[in-house]
Amino acid sequence: MTTWLLSGLGLLILLLAGDALVRGAVNLSLRLGVPALIVSLTIVAFGTSAPELLIAISALKENAPGIALGNVVGSNTANILLVLGLPALLATLHTSECNSRRNYVFMLMATVLFIGLAFLGTFTFFSGLILLAALGLVLLNAFREAKAHRKACGEACVDEELEGLEEADPDMPYWKVSVYLILGLIGLPMGAHLLVDNATIIARTYGVSETVIGLTLIAVGTSLPELATTVMAALRRQADVALGNVIGSNMFNLLAIIGIATWFGRIPVDPEFLQFDLWVMLGASLLLIPFVFLKRDISRVWGLVLTFLYVLYVIVLLV
Repeated sequence: MTTWLLSGLGLLILLLAGDALVRGAVNLSLRLGVPALIVSLTIVAFGTSAPELLIAISALKENAPGIALGNVVGSNTANILLVLGLPALLATLHTSECNSRRNYVFMLMATVLFIGLAFLGTFTFFSGLILLAALGLVLLNAFREAKAHRKACGEACVDEELEGLEEADPDMPYWKVSVYLILGLIGLPMGAHLLVDNATIIARTYGVSETVIGLTLIAVGTSLPELATTVMAALRRQADVALGNVIGSNMFNLLAIIGIATWFGRIPVDPEFLQFDLWVMLGASLLLIPFVFLKRDISRVWGLVLTFLYVLYVIVLLV
């Protein structure tokens, strides 16, 4: 029971520290005069992926690479099936009004690249460089798009960007910014260490592989911020936020998390990943085609289907 409580505590610390780091970094950047555009494209995106990154690094240091890889693959599957499925049960996500085609295609390309590198058997430093180069191209494209959008609508875009950053308070005093940054920087490694250590003990106690723990317990835990954001977006009828949040998070998980994690050690790929989990992740990604290209809404029925598929996937993993 103690290990479960400590795992939960580690996860809670991770989520709170990640939020604190994002708030501190966003407001420090705005105080230093960095445009909201750059902040939203880089700091917020990296900041919200910080828990996954710290878990991956901590898992490699603890010699549990299955947790690092399982967390990324499991999070991406959970992001599509659970993070879009559960909110759709509360309110229809009007994805027919969204224009996410380009970013969705980038996400599919990132997924295929990731699977291709996985078939080499091990994610090495060189594999990481390829993933980070792909991330650089995605960010460059996003920056150009956002810059063109700002040029077209002028000052209204600046206000829109600041409104989109819930963490933004350009007048936040420096002492408060410092507190957020310190809490984030201390809390993230502490939470990651607690969670990985105790999740590994749970895996060994119940005879479950570290990979399965990464794919389920840790993956769902680190998807909670995305789930909270998507639930609020569904209730506010902001389908673009919900879909964009999932697509962006999945790209960062594949390209940034594993890309940076390879600096801290090689990540061997479990044969089970190649036979099952990677294809489930790709299949879940392809399920978004009707909502992105055919202008369908994610209705309550679709929400039920997506949620059921995720529950079925977890049952297959555990059985």
